[in-house]
Amino acid sequence: MSNSVERETGGNKPLRIGVLASGNGSNLQALIDRSADGTLPAEVACVISNNAQAFVLERARRHGIPALHLDHRLFSSRENYDAALVETLHEYRVELLALAGFMRIITPVLIDAFPNAIMNIHPALLPAFPGLHPQRQALEHGVKIAGCTVHFVDSGTDTGPIICQAAVSVMEGDTEDLLSARILVEEHRLYPMAVRLFAEGRLTVEGRKVIIAPESGISSPGSA
Repeated sequence: MSNSVERETGGNKPLRIGVLASGNGSNLQALIDRSADGTLPAEVACVISNNAQAFVLERARRHGIPALHLDHRLFSSRENYDAALVETLHEYRVELLALAGFMRIITPVLIDAFPNAIMNIHPALLPAFPGLHPQRQALEHGVKIAGCTVHFVDSGTDTGPIICQAAVSVMEGDTEDLLSARILVEEHRLYPMAVRLFAEGRLTVEGRKVIIAPESGISSPGSA
């Protein structure tokens, strides 16, 4: 079963992104920077955090982006919290939701509101090492190649269809911090690239696979 990821172009208007984050938000900064230099046809419409002290909110404010604190402790259930998120995201006309270190388990209330339109970036080559501390898991398993993955979000933990990945070599003597820092460099490159593919309408989900269409005007191998 194929499911094309479509959006209203509205005269080539920039894709409106909503970002959910709980911490530093360096991947938000990468999205902002690529949007500013014209390589990403998108704009960050709002940033929401469940943590009032998260630096990601300050990053947003510095760029004039609405920065909102929505405290999960004020809600009786995860579903009620996610319903409030959906209401806010719709208020800002968000088309794509990007998770950037959002330390919350999201529910079908949020997933169903943005079908094939929620992305996450994970610092491992999924399906290896999902969940918490993936760099530590990689080092404990003695892998030679680590990396990061951008994927669509489904109801599992880091189990959604993979959009793109980047590999990072594990070096002799690596620590969790050293490996994490090198992976983060690739995250900052990879996340804007995945969002650009979405903005350009080049992603199609077929089961567990994401098919990436060639750029407009570039023929596929074997085409006439």
